[in-house]
Formats: sequence, structure tokens, C-alpha cells
Amino acid sequence: MTQALPQGRLYESQKLALWYFWVALALFGAQVLFGLLAAWQYLDPNFLYGKLNFMTNRMLHINAMIVWLLLGFMGGVYWFLPLELGREVVGIRLARFAFFTLIAAVGIVVLVYLLVQYGPGNAFTLWLITEGREYIEAPRWADLGIVAVMAIFLYNVVATALKAQRITGVVAVLMFDLVALAGLYTAGMHYTPNISMDQYFWWWVVHLWVEATWEVLVGSIMAMALMHLLGTPRRIVETWLYLEVALVFGTGILGLGHHYFWIGTPEYWLGLGGFFSALEPIPLVAMVVHAVYDAGMHRMHTVNQPALFWAIAQAFGNFIGAGVWGFMQTLPQINLYSHGTQLAPAHGHLAFFGAYVTAILTVIYMALHQVRRPELARFDSKLWKWAFVLMVVGIFGMSAAMTVSGFTQTMVERAIGGSTWQAYIDAQQHPWFQNGMVWRFVFGVFFLVSYLLLLWDLVTIGKGEARAVKGVGAHDQ
Repeated sequence: MTQALPQGRLYESQKLALWYFWVALALFGAQVLFGLLAAWQYLDPNFLYGKLNFMTNRMLHINAMIVWLLLGFMGGVYWFLPLELGREVVGIRLARFAFFTLIAAVGIVVLVYLLVQYGPGNAFTLWLITEGREYIEAPRWADLGIVAVMAIFLYNVVATALKAQRITGVVAVLMFDLVALAGLYTAGMHYTPNISMDQYFWWWVVHLWVEATWEVLVGSIMAMALMHLLGTPRRIVETWLYLEVALVFGTGILGLGHHYFWIGTPEYWLGLGGFFSALEPIPLVAMVVHAVYDAGMHRMHTVNQPALFWAIAQAFGNFIGAGVWGFMQTLPQINLYSHGTQLAPAHGHLAFFGAYVTAILTVIYMALHQVRRPELARFDSKLWKWAFVLMVVGIFGMSAAMTVSGFTQTMVERAIGGSTWQAYIDAQQHPWFQNGMVWRFVFGVFFLVSYLLLLWDLVTIGKGEARAVKGVGAHDQ
């Protein structure tokens, strides 16, 4: 039996979602700040040397991104799930416990990164300081904590669906994906002294966990967002969602092979991985078509303009960043020379922003609309437009600058120099590479300014006409 949302009230899980959103936004700021410090240290290696080294800033930049996006996704699910199933989330106390545990763990890990940073290559370091794997440096205890939190999250979604006696297509995909989300992350905890085997499982986390399970998770969230934002029929969003699941997992698992050649696996992985990677943009093209169709059907009319623009940015950004920029590098003939150059972070920056950041901002604007304004009242401001434009300019500028530097590495270091250490140094000193790094920092400053504008807009938009928000009774738990 479902419970309708009382007029003017929020479910307890939606209140919890707001906590997730604000903490996520704070960590978003940390990601931008540490990324900017690392970008400057590329230009001035002596800056903060010995106090806050490049490796620490880079590690905090990347790990802050992973955690804040994960918090944003969880907040998005906790926001939409009661609306989708018509009842309060089961185990809301457990969800609150998981939230505070996760926040405390993140705080401890950040302090360890800042104050300790690294240790001897033994079990103590692995369990309490860092596992030492690039992009997934969290110590083992934090890894286990992430899996436990994901397990609680999965339980809440499944138990709520069973309690409501209603499993929609979106919720079914969500449950399937959360099993993979909790399970695939454990691949990063396998330890082996064989560096190729170690990298093999590392790629499962970096590629399959982040680029496959996250893509489906954000697809589920955007499906629910589109139904509420534009009134898109359920049959349309669920059809695209099923196709996305089939294509993301169908192509992504073997597409992962475009990295394997570089860790000592047979040469056929270069072509096999490249072929299936080339198929990965197909669902992203469908998303763009879908977004254009929806916007055209509604002639851009919606009471929540910021959410609409971020939703459209998600479709195009995902296609360009994850699809086009990724496709450019995964063809075997190009991948052979470009793998591991600045082309990779260019793709990564644009893909993460386009696929995930924009989606979370869409949901946050939708949530704030419901909290601060009546459902049919216009939710708008002037500030969000500046933040939107500057943020898009900033991310495209950074990606373009890194693409120029990566192209220089591909030509000077790989194609001409033959991947020797001298060729690496020659590429690093090439004017095109260095100018690319300068422009990356300049557009990084653009991005920081846009983040501050965005944050101020989120704090103030619709605030002057706030309405009272009451919680749903405890019996709903």
C-alpha cells in the first residue's frame, strides 16, 4: 500500500537528501580548490613544496570528486524514491546512521591525507593510511565502510520497494545497478604482487565501477527527474533506460579492454577493447536525442529553468565528454600513442562534469524548488545563468587546454621520441604543452568563480518566498 505525500511536506528521506546535497556541494568546493592548487604546482613545482605537495593535492582533488558525486547520487535517490514508490523509505534511521558514519569517515581520511599522507609498504599503511592505488587511495577500513554504506543503501531501496509492493522499471534497474555498485568496488581490494594482475582489478574499479555502474545510476536518477521536471512519459524514459543498461554493460565490460594492452595483456585487447569502446557512445547519442525531443515538446517551458538547463547540459555534456572525447582516444591506432597523456584527463574532466555534475545540480535545483516555492510557482534567478555559463566555459576551456598538451605529448613523446625518458622531458618542456598547462589554470580560476556563484545561488534562490516545510509523521517509517 502506498502513502501519498501530504501537501507542503517532505518525506524524512527527502530531508536526509538535503543533507547529502549540502555536504556534497562542500566537497565539490574542496575538489575545485585542491585541483586548482595542483594545476598551479604544474607551473610552479616549488609552490607549497614540503607542506602540501602536488601528489597530496591531486589525491584530494580526485577523491573529493568521487565522494561528493557518490553523496549526490545517494541524495538524488533518497529524494525521488518516496515519490516513485509513494511511501517513506524503509530504514530511514539506518540511512541517517550510514550518512553520519560516511561523513565521519571522510573527515578522518582527509585528515590522514593532509597530516600523514604515506607510510611504509606494509599492512599498517594499507589498512590505516592509503592503499596506494591511483584514484582509489582510500585505506582498507574506509573501503570496507564504503561497501557497507552501499549495502545499507541497497537494502533501503529493496525493502522500500517490497514494502510498497511496487517495483517500477526505474526502481528495478536501480536495484540491479546497486548490487553491481556495491560488488564491483571490492575488486579494488584484491592484493597481489603481480603488477599486471593488480592493475587488471584496479581497472575494474576505475572503469567498470565509475563509468558503468555510475552511468546507469545517474540514468535512473535522470529518468525520475525528467518525469517530474518535464512530465516525460514513464514508458519513454524506461525504454531508454533499458537500452542504456544493455549498451553500457554490453559494450563497457569488453570496452574496458582498451586499457589492458598497457598492463601486459595480449595485443588483441587493443583492437577488441577499441571496438567495443567505440560502441559506448551509442546510448549517449540516444540521451541527446531524448533531451532535444523533450525540450522541443515543451518549448523550453518549465517553472524551473535552472534545472531544465542543467538537465539539457547533462545530455549534451555526457555525449561530448564521455562519448566524443572518449571515442577520440580509444581507437587502437590513436590509443597506441595517446594512452596516459593529458588527453586522458581532458576526457575525464569533461565526462565527469557532463555525465555526473550536471545531473546532481539538476536534482538539487528541483529539490530546492519543492522546499522553497509552491509547485507551480516560477523558480528562477539571474545568478544561476552566470554560474551556468562560466562553469561550462571553465570546464570546456580546461579540457581544450589539456587536449592541446596531450596532443603535444602524443606527437613529441610517443610518435617522434619513441616513449623514452628524454622524449617525456622534451614533451614536458615543449611550448605547446606548457601553454596548455597555463590555460588549464586560467580556466580553472573561471571554474572556481563559477562554483562560488553557483553556491551563493543555491543558498539564496527562492529564499525570500520560503514556505514552511513539515516532516512526515514517524509512523511512515
